[in-house]
Amino acid sequence: MANVRIFTDSISDIPKEWVEKYDIGIIPLYIVFQQDSYLDRIEITPQEMYNMVELYEELPKTAAPPPADFMKAFSPVIENGEDILCISMSSHLSSTYQNACSAAREFPPGRVTVVDSLNVSAGTAMHVLLAVQMAREGKSALTIAQALEAVRHEVQLNVLVDNLDYLHRGGRVSSIQHMLGSLLRIRPGLYVRDGLVHAGVKYRGSKDKVVNKLLNDMLSQIHRIDHAQIIIAQTLEEEKAEWVRNFIQEQTSIQHVHIIEGGCSICSHSGPHSIAISYILKSEPLFRA
Repeated sequence: MANVRIFTDSISDIPKEWVEKYDIGIIPLYIVFQQDSYLDRIEITPQEMYNMVELYEELPKTAAPPPADFMKAFSPVIENGEDILCISMSSHLSSTYQNACSAAREFPPGRVTVVDSLNVSAGTAMHVLLAVQMAREGKSALTIAQALEAVRHEVQLNVLVDNLDYLHRGGRVSSIQHMLGSLLRIRPGLYVRDGLVHAGVKYRGSKDKVVNKLLNDMLSQIHRIDHAQIIIAQTLEEEKAEWVRNFIQEQTSIQHVHIIEGGCSICSHSGPHSIAISYILKSEPLFRA
């Protein structure tokens, strides 16, 4: 029976209960305000980060953990005789994947396997959840990695951002777009594809109306959605996330709907009061009967 320990970086937003239940190792990113840096979720919380954004009137930067951080976390696990599967955020958005690979090369071949999730937040968390389930079945790190790489392009992540403030501060929308968006109450939708974040539908209206529209868009593809599990990520939207979970469970036969909280790494880009939904979308058949 294989003995595989799962690691991931903090932008996966893995909740504490999963860490404890599945013995998941978390490598934190760094949240950088001016000259000071903080370990994500360890030395700074999302609420503290929001307070600092208001204080400094600027967004923090995020920095990938260096290879040394990965090596420090991996070493005792390898010495204990376990193999490691490390699942990183998208290599197109950070050097985290490359740094994990650099660390992996410092250990005997085959002991540390690194997978690029081509995703972030709940999308990466979906990969981690699949991995721990396969590890519990006794599958090897290489087998798990191959399975994740086969499915990663089917893992969807749709994000509903509450407003354009953080996107504007981060230079992703212009001042004119920010002004018009605020006047028209535009709530931008984002999605991840091939490891990159793209602008999607621009929703208008109240939060309740917009969340309903997001859910209806998702449920229009329910015949293609894998019904094993869905992950909802939220930033200061606990009640709305619970409502979304109840709606999905009432309207579908999806077995497990998990809720996780966005950490500082993802919140520094999306801002507070965002909702994200990750699910596995099965490919359309080439031919229909």
